[in-house]
Amino acid sequence: MSPPPPPPSPPSAAIVYLQCGRRIVASKKRGRLDGLVNSVKKVQRREICSKRHRAFSITDAQERFRHIRLQEEYDTHNPKGHCSMVLPFLRKRSKIIEIVAAQDIVFALAQSGVCAAFSRETNQRVCFLNVTADEVIRSLFYNKNNDSLITVSVYASDNFSSLKCRSTRIEYIRRGQPDAGFALFESESLKWPGFVEFDDVNGKVLTYSAQDSIYKVFDLKNYTMLYTVSDRNVQEIKISPGIMLLIFTKVGGHVPLKILSIEDGTVLKSFCHLLHRNKRVDFIEQFNEKLLVKQENENLQILDVRNSEITEVSKNEFMTPSAFIFLYENQLFLTFRNRTVAVWNFRGELVTSFEDHLLCHPDCNTNNIYITSDQDLIISYCKADSADPLSEGNGSINISNILTGKCVAKIRASSEKQCGCAVECGCSCKQQSSISRTRSTVAEALEDITALFYDEERGEIYTGNVHGLVHVWSN
Repeated sequence: MSPPPPPPSPPSAAIVYLQCGRRIVASKKRGRLDGLVNSVKKVQRREICSKRHRAFSITDAQERFRHIRLQEEYDTHNPKGHCSMVLPFLRKRSKIIEIVAAQDIVFALAQSGVCAAFSRETNQRVCFLNVTADEVIRSLFYNKNNDSLITVSVYASDNFSSLKCRSTRIEYIRRGQPDAGFALFESESLKWPGFVEFDDVNGKVLTYSAQDSIYKVFDLKNYTMLYTVSDRNVQEIKISPGIMLLIFTKVGGHVPLKILSIEDGTVLKSFCHLLHRNKRVDFIEQFNEKLLVKQENENLQILDVRNSEITEVSKNEFMTPSAFIFLYENQLFLTFRNRTVAVWNFRGELVTSFEDHLLCHPDCNTNNIYITSDQDLIISYCKADSADPLSEGNGSINISNILTGKCVAKIRASSEKQCGCAVECGCSCKQQSSISRTRSTVAEALEDITALFYDEERGEIYTGNVHGLVHVWSN
């Protein structure tokens, strides 16, 4: 069987929204995975500790990353395949598209659909998560409510047309028993344009069965179904803390909207928003009581749904971004456009422009972006300084303060020359290559990074590249 083609990048007119969950969309065509794309890499709110003083936060961040260095290298590729009779394309080396860490286990998902688990205690591969020979894993979600990993997969047996979800406890994976999990949402028909979305903020799962046009909301703790939304006129559902926004089919010069309680589906408010009749809607987004509406070549409108007051931001100041990240704790949002990142408030004011945070990928590959749970730092794979001859052909991992835009630390190839640390630390330590068991140099590890994850508990950054390798950056 020929390998499924990789998911395409979003077209230029599309928006990739980053809010509070992760949506995986089923394939449009049988036998192909073009439409099956992890369409969003949305920021997930965790338990938030009390806010620290901004100056202390910056100093703390600088210390946290001061002596970080390349420590380990893992390889997801197994030329023999993860089991006998495996599909041929699963034996091929392919790039890492997603990294998730839970406790002492690092999960790396390759574009081929192979997912490997590695132990940070032994630095060995524990197992592959693909349970059957024809399973192609397309997305991962760590459910902290029950300490389990949810895999979303498609199978050759049904021409890769339906999404199937499975939950496996981390303790079973640690023992090398990935087949000890159980199936989720078996009653749902998740064929294109059906999807499943995991909402870590509200502790919910949203599914859409296109076959009968029914949305269902499940409890993320025990996977029991809570309620359904059945209306063929619903075009899209957006999730925000405590609420869901239902966007209906456009009627003439307005779009009908409903705000529902995320807990029980109760309608909290129904209203219509006026639109320019012949202009494309670039996006409609809900953030608490604020509704953001942008049409083609028009000003951004920020509507307060409590009193219907509208704030407009000039189209020359706010141009349609390729992605959003809503920062719930700070009441701000980030926009991504043409490799640049900016921070806005809900009065339509630009809060922060970043001084040294030019993203490496022009399509805003959000697999290469991580926001800390305090929502004070953004860690991204960025273009290296063109003036640095040692960084030619490499990118760098930049850690920047979201509220000030200042770069607080940077992992780059030129640092390797000075000491064992991978950041500009100014320390006097000597490089000890024997400490690291990697085959790659720092420069090689910073080439063509395709996925990035920061483990806040362990203080480690994990990166994956086009060769299917995972690198561990640690103090």
